[in-house]
Amino acid sequence: MGVATTTAVLGCVLASAPAAAEPGSESAPMVSSRAPDGARIVGVTMVTPTRAKVTVASPAMGRPISVGVLLPRERAKPRPTLYLLDGIDGGVYTNYTESGWTYQTDIVAFMADKDANIVLPIGGTGSYYTDWISRDPVLGLNKWETFLTEELPPLIDSRFHGNGVNAIGGLSMGALGAMSLAVRNPDLYTGVAAFSGCLDQGTAELRQATAATVATRGGNPDNMWGPLNNSDWAAHDPATHVSVLKGKPLYVAVGNGLPDPALGLAGIASPVGGILEGVVLQCTHGFKAQADRAGVDVTYDFRAGLHSWGYWNQDLHRAWPTLARALHLSH
Repeated sequence: MGVATTTAVLGCVLASAPAAAEPGSESAPMVSSRAPDGARIVGVTMVTPTRAKVTVASPAMGRPISVGVLLPRERAKPRPTLYLLDGIDGGVYTNYTESGWTYQTDIVAFMADKDANIVLPIGGTGSYYTDWISRDPVLGLNKWETFLTEELPPLIDSRFHGNGVNAIGGLSMGALGAMSLAVRNPDLYTGVAAFSGCLDQGTAELRQATAATVATRGGNPDNMWGPLNNSDWAAHDPATHVSVLKGKPLYVAVGNGLPDPALGLAGIASPVGGILEGVVLQCTHGFKAQADRAGVDVTYDFRAGLHSWGYWNQDLHRAWPTLARALHLSH
């Protein structure tokens, strides 16, 4: 859910020179695994000493993908990586120059003293960060699961001194995307944070709500996981498969559809923000019911709030203790 394609010649990108070693890192950073043939970092721009914009040649996506990376101030030792996914408009409001996380929240300052790499994919509008079964006439080729789980992690670990420990999170569309990726790749992720995501796709009504959000961005949802009765919908449903996450730190936040006066202007959203959060609240209760039945311990924050960035910024701060445990950090 969410309120809140570039094309290029991949062959030219693949011919670019490899990126240099990270400033301030040791000469031989760790590599968690080998990236698939052809997947490689072809450009790194250090926007600031602790913020990079990375261009990755992705054979799966058939084009270069931009990724933001936030680095800690102190980078002498290997460190874990947190992947954070965007909402339905993934990159639109910045003309695909940066993630909504850096554009809309205080994540740069908040993460500066955290001993982790923060990876922020740029783009993915309407994609749910999944592998689509068909190329879409409007949203193009989407093989985000392959990119995020197979191509990108070894490249990040190699280039930015990762230690092979990965957690994932997201908001809105990215929340469903993150939890879906986690249940489908439980050996890759040590924990998950999901803010305002429809984590239960077990009914036709909730699947239709998700499909409708794809359609609002011009995509044909049948190209994602097929018709609503297709088995791919169940295969990507976090609630159905939540048992595989048992024992991992998990954090789920959702609003009640009413503004929180304590947030002031940051707590205001368009009228649809309350409606969307109401649907997401229904999804969250469905997810919780299945997680409870499976004996999966989840930290929930059923809070006031609408479907907007002011609440997701707050969620990030509140979720950090859970994410730190997932990343094997002390704080």
